[in-house]
Amino acid sequence: MDRTLLVICRCAAAGQATFMGGMGAMSPGGYDMHCLRMVITIVLMLISSQALAAKRVALVIGNSAYQHVPMLPNPDNDAGDMAAKLKALGFEVVVGRDLDLSGVRRTVRDFVGKLDGADLALFYYAGHGLQVNGENYIAPVDARLTSYIDLEFEAVPMNLVLSAMERETRVNLVFLDACRDNPLAVNLARSMGTRSSSIGRGLAKVGTGVGSLIAFATQPGNVALDGAGRNSPFTAALLRHLGKPGRDITRELTDVRRDVLEATDGKQVPWDSSSLTGEVVLNPATAPLAATAGSAGSGGAAELAYWETIKEASDRDLFDAYLQQYPDGAFASLARAKIRIIERAAGGEAAAALQGAMKLQPQAGQPDELAALTPPPQAAATALQAVEPDRELVRSVQKELNRIGCRAGSEDGLWGLGSRRALEQFSKLTKVELAALEPTGDVLERLRAHKTRICPLVCMQSQQLKGGRCVDIKREAKLPEPSKARSTDEMPARKPPSNTITAPDDAKKKSYANCPASAQMAARETLARRSGRGRTSMSAMHTCGRTFACTRAARGQPWDCNWR
Repeated sequence: MDRTLLVICRCAAAGQATFMGGMGAMSPGGYDMHCLRMVITIVLMLISSQALAAKRVALVIGNSAYQHVPMLPNPDNDAGDMAAKLKALGFEVVVGRDLDLSGVRRTVRDFVGKLDGADLALFYYAGHGLQVNGENYIAPVDARLTSYIDLEFEAVPMNLVLSAMERETRVNLVFLDACRDNPLAVNLARSMGTRSSSIGRGLAKVGTGVGSLIAFATQPGNVALDGAGRNSPFTAALLRHLGKPGRDITRELTDVRRDVLEATDGKQVPWDSSSLTGEVVLNPATAPLAATAGSAGSGGAAELAYWETIKEASDRDLFDAYLQQYPDGAFASLARAKIRIIERAAGGEAAAALQGAMKLQPQAGQPDELAALTPPPQAAATALQAVEPDRELVRSVQKELNRIGCRAGSEDGLWGLGSRRALEQFSKLTKVELAALEPTGDVLERLRAHKTRICPLVCMQSQQLKGGRCVDIKREAKLPEPSKARSTDEMPARKPPSNTITAPDDAKKKSYANCPASAQMAARETLARRSGRGRTSMSAMHTCGRTFACTRAARGQPWDCNWR
């Protein structure tokens, strides 16, 4: 260090002497320019050496040899390779491989003890992990998780590590390759019964404190692939891109995302959440010329600024301009995917216009106009398929649910509330425990295994079940049978109009000639025995058409009847 300062001082003195000797003594290739380059190079080396000299601590855990569920082939390799990578980048690494519960806690404690005075902390985990009620857990190799109570005693919350890192260090990096399809989550869901909806697929989104970055192998709530090679796709990409000279961690994760998309045919998209307040460079560049470093940095900054400006736009021309300016830029693949999204949206609008035109029934002389409305062929990019849900899988699950009678609604590839209710009904009727009410390949195979209707057919009020189908109830007016038809004698008499002229009293008296002489006799002929029991007055009409009224003073007394 002292010799370096001596060189700088000598160069400064030589430059001052040259300047005092007059401008004519200076030349572009003179001693002063050579000394200036040496000073700049030394300053850059000092900055780089200070960055590398900062205390860095890393925790690396990889669990493969699970005792109660199938083993994972790659996490042990992933942890070993990542530990070697971080040691080469100047990290003090705490490594744990195939750890049981006590081993995980002991290793985490050793790591937390080394965080005192650290400038940068890093946590990498590969193995089984699960989320319950939005909380992420590390699954040790001896975990069973046969009940909800076991979660507190057999798993380690990831927040135990993250909170300690954020409490002790200002810059924290977390890489979680623990989003694999987890049979332990299935065991836990089976034991929880109706509360199993609190168990999600993959890992949950984690809120970060200031100065932290958390990177997942795939989006929160999704399942990542373990890979067929030595390392998982996510870890293999990290090993390739972490620690590139002079490259910021966010740029490195962009390269990681691109590699994973390509390796998984668009089925897996790494996701990260960052609250970093500045650049984090794991391997600072030591370029000898300041001009070169400055030009590269300014070009990268310009590209990043341009991308931040257009990334939310829906105008294709902006992304075409980016590709023309930066054909091999860091965001070139994302720009092409964005262009395909815009094209697909335009195709959907054209399809809607075509349906509207078909409803109008155009004339035969308009084929060119209809052809102009025909949507272009589907060009779904693999990156787009990874960002959005797998609509083909969702559509297949909806189709199978409708086939077995569990009404999932329209088979549009959109997984909504109706589809979840249909899958929940299937789970209850077949007594199949599902980790979550989400469309997966395993759910699709379970549905296809049933060849007959599972959910009962429910008809509307205006329909009835007939032959395994709901048919409308036909309501027809029933005509009376000929044998039961009324005769003219049985037809009720019409009510005379109000302006009918009534017969005089003399005519009425003549019409009552067939009536008994006294009302008392008419009552005996008309009323049944004991019909007036409990009453003191009553009236009736004799068959001759005349009305009589009977009264008595009290119950048990004789009736006194008179004509009206």
